[in-house]
Amino acid sequence: MSGAVIVAGIGCATDVASRRIPNRLTYSAMLIAITGRFALQGLHGLESALVGGLVAGGAFLFFFILHAMGAGDVKLMAAVGCFAGAEHAVEIVLASAIAGGIFAIIHSLLHRRLRVVLGNVVDLFSFHATVGAEAHPSLNLSNPQAVRMPYGVAIAAGVLYSALASFYRGGA
Repeated sequence: MSGAVIVAGIGCATDVASRRIPNRLTYSAMLIAITGRFALQGLHGLESALVGGLVAGGAFLFFFILHAMGAGDVKLMAAVGCFAGAEHAVEIVLASAIAGGIFAIIHSLLHRRLRVVLGNVVDLFSFHATVGAEAHPSLNLSNPQAVRMPYGVAIAAGVLYSALASFYRGGA
């Protein structure tokens, strides 16, 4: 888990500073995690890294397809999942999603847009219930007026939560 914490921390810092998560971080982290797990744990480690990356990255890929999340966030989740492995991927995804929701509320309060954001959430649910899994015509990252937050912060919070929970459970 320490590799996941380090990569998530670097991703968080670069996302806050530049609003980008660089490919050189995410791709190199995936490569290091996959080869490291294979070298230390053999085929079981390789499988765990690949499944962890697919679960974590795949869960967030859905939001990228809907233009609700950037590609860097998806790749950071995949890299973190490769380090954390299959045994922690779902917990990290859920913890990151919860942290993202909390941070979104705080972010909207700080920007004095909570009422607008809550209205947009209702509009999004209504739209997707009617149309399905398509990008909303105006509530997406392509809209220059959309309020954006660095989701790397939520990912780092989810990874940190999972690492601390694993530590207190007596895991690695």
